[in-house]
Amino acid sequence: MRNFPLPWSTTAQGGAVHADEVRIRTPWVLLMALAVSLLGLAHAPSTLAQDAEAVVLLEALDVDDYAAKGEAIDAIVSSDDERARDWLQALLDGRLQRTDDGRFVVVLDNRGRDWPVENALTGEALGEMSRRELERIGINNALRNQLRSALAVVDLYSPDLERRRASAERLLGEVDDDLSGPLAEVIEEATDDRVRERLSLALAIHRLEQGELEAVAELEGSLHPEVRVALNRAAQGDDPVLATSAGEALRGIEQTLKLNRAAETLYFGLSMGSVLVLAAIGLAITFGVMGVINMAHGELIMLGAYTTWAVQQLLPGQPGLALILSIPAGFLVSALAGVAIERGVIQFLKGRPLETLLATFGVSLILQQLVRTVISPQNRTVVTPEWMSGSLAVNDALSLTLNRMAVLGFALLVFVGLMLVMRRTRLGLEVRAVTQNRAMARSMGIRATRVDILTFALGSGVAGLAGVALSQLTNVGPNLGQNYIIDSFMVVVFGGVGNLWGTLVAGLSLGVINQVLEPWAGAVLAKIIVLVFIILFIQKRPRGLFPQKGRAAEG
Repeated sequence: MRNFPLPWSTTAQGGAVHADEVRIRTPWVLLMALAVSLLGLAHAPSTLAQDAEAVVLLEALDVDDYAAKGEAIDAIVSSDDERARDWLQALLDGRLQRTDDGRFVVVLDNRGRDWPVENALTGEALGEMSRRELERIGINNALRNQLRSALAVVDLYSPDLERRRASAERLLGEVDDDLSGPLAEVIEEATDDRVRERLSLALAIHRLEQGELEAVAELEGSLHPEVRVALNRAAQGDDPVLATSAGEALRGIEQTLKLNRAAETLYFGLSMGSVLVLAAIGLAITFGVMGVINMAHGELIMLGAYTTWAVQQLLPGQPGLALILSIPAGFLVSALAGVAIERGVIQFLKGRPLETLLATFGVSLILQQLVRTVISPQNRTVVTPEWMSGSLAVNDALSLTLNRMAVLGFALLVFVGLMLVMRRTRLGLEVRAVTQNRAMARSMGIRATRVDILTFALGSGVAGLAGVALSQLTNVGPNLGQNYIIDSFMVVVFGGVGNLWGTLVAGLSLGVINQVLEPWAGAVLAKIIVLVFIILFIQKRPRGLFPQKGRAAEG
């Protein structure tokens, strides 16, 4: 330790240290050491007393009588010891044990022969101990239930809001007579509405189990599964009045659940439809302008998905930034691949639809094998950013997943962007002109070849955006695009060739129809039913839902 000279010493004045100066300094050092010792002794009694109380609490757990152990658990909950939760959790997990010499320890890892342990009182690491040196404090199922309830009560006073909410959730259906009183006090003091609402439900369920008719009115309208279990139990009970009231409440809840299930089906259908819109809208542009059946369109979607995966590999640990950068990157990669396909294959097969279909199908196989060879035949997982993970709980029966919500919003943004390009830009004007009448557009000075290239690049780039979105919903693999190419053509034909509004309506409609049919018909049969429906529909309306009109139809 560094020595600081006393003010009156010659060292402070730049002189040498002599023996008499050492004698002067020594009493001061002794006095300071004595003061520190006295301060430590002043705090020692309280610390020792606290540890003695803790030992008594833990000693009460190490008995053979399970009823006595239950009383000991209640005593720990009632104590103000901040270590109470750790003890209860360790006891529930079977990690609170006692050594041969009588010390209480917490096992940190119970794998292998020797287990790392720490002192249950001080938290001090004690190294590893053999399993033979330890004896676990045993509990039965009744004590496990008591411990879960006790942990929930302890967590209700935690400063962590999420822990308090989780604790209130665990207490649903677990309240007994001993807990009802303390919970009523917690409800009065609770500042969070969700905690208060959950605890009120827990108390109402307990009162319903006690046969109180008024509890039915409090539970009526709640969609929580524990509430339905309690009401169903009451509806089958011996009290006819209570059973009738609980049955009526259950019927009302079932009606609300049906509405929520319908809303969930609609949401998943729109989400699935938004993917179809993204996959088909680029195809609608190229098919509408050039009349080309591009069977490699699915592989352009796959390239966009792999681009997202590649960007994440370049930016490890930053999935949010990687996803944002993947949007322009996926567009560019797929757009360049589309231009290469158009310049290398399609331009030589104009006016020959069958040869174009076969050639682009061959290109799709080449792209699939290229990905298998260069990257891997195995699927790749793209990490979803934290802000797209989880779900938004509307109520206890309806949750909307955030990744599907983001994909739905992204699809609508892409659609709006394409509409602006087609309606407000020079390229959009030329694309519409070539779509309506290619020969007349050429005679007006529009370079149809340039329009074909840019249109194919635009449609292929949008397919890449579809791949970026799909990477957040499913694994990325070489066969990803094959799952969507047929559905994309169905959307284009059903909506009307070259009509973006028709593609939007058709994609969302087919997504919802598939989602409605799948639960009772199965995925394969649902697709067959939809395909038969579209075939019958185009027999009646060959141009689709939104056919081209005027000169566009003539072209």
